[in-house]
Amino acid sequence: MASSAAATTPAVPSTSTRRISAASNPSPSTLPMKTLNPKSKTLKTTSLRYASPSSAADAARPHSETLKSRLASGETLYGLFLLTFSPDLAEIAGLSGYDYVVVDMEHGHGGISAALPCLRALAAASTPAILRLPESSPTWAKKALDLGPAGVMFPMIESVRDAELAVSACRFPPRGVRGSAHTVVRASRYGIDDGYLEHYEEELLILCQVETEAGVNEIGAIAAVDGVDCVQMGPLDLSASAGCLWDPGNRKVRELMRRAERGVLEGGNAYIGGFAMPHDGPEELKMRGYHMVSGAVDVGMFRRAAVEDVARFRMAPGPGGEAVEEAKKEEDEEYYSE
Repeated sequence: MASSAAATTPAVPSTSTRRISAASNPSPSTLPMKTLNPKSKTLKTTSLRYASPSSAADAARPHSETLKSRLASGETLYGLFLLTFSPDLAEIAGLSGYDYVVVDMEHGHGGISAALPCLRALAAASTPAILRLPESSPTWAKKALDLGPAGVMFPMIESVRDAELAVSACRFPPRGVRGSAHTVVRASRYGIDDGYLEHYEEELLILCQVETEAGVNEIGAIAAVDGVDCVQMGPLDLSASAGCLWDPGNRKVRELMRRAERGVLEGGNAYIGGFAMPHDGPEELKMRGYHMVSGAVDVGMFRRAAVEDVARFRMAPGPGGEAVEEAKKEEDEEYYSE
């Protein structure tokens, strides 16, 4: 959905053109073998076949649609941010029906090693994982990409150059600077998926997060960078950048957000994603045209439930209270009706 960038990049030969024709060379999964024909008493050449890496990969690869294909079909996707790095909560989120889960290495306490069990838990629940990097750097991008997430989110993107570097970090040379170890990392199923180089760019969602006034001023150009799939808005950091720390509902911040939204939506070059806020619920963002909406953070959900649970108990009447007596009466009535 992104248009071509101003700066052209050298063309990379297609993987298919570098492959040797199967017509002139035997398949590595076919082993010629001489056998004896019992009727004619002559030798007959047959082939012994076994599972090739590509056929094993086809069986192992999930057949569900990717985030990019679902966005292209017009869906609005709903997700959750995971800061606890709990595989259990990740799996629960996936089983609950979220379209994606963002494992947050920027504000969460975990890094690459802690993120991996969460990705495995989400895979078990057939839920795409997006990794938010601690910072927008090729080193962090390389380690994140090797885990095989459905998407990578680059924080604090403020310019076209920042966005171009983010895309470059996701591309192998000569089109980018991503380190190549694809035959031994999880992203390629440890080398079993020998078609990884052909399909990973089509499936990987690259998100550039705009969360400063400087970024908003350049947002149309950022969204137009070739390879940027989604511009993710960051209302809390944007409020800090605008001098309204922890006040994303401030009029100045809301005006910046609307200007940013127009810059992305009117350009039509990238999708737009955002976080729900008290003054901007997930339903409101969906109505305004957001393509990806994150409705909550796991820590916030647990905090809210815990605070409400404690408050409910504290407010309950003590021994002999009316509420207790009423509950006892209902319990007795149910017992006697058996």
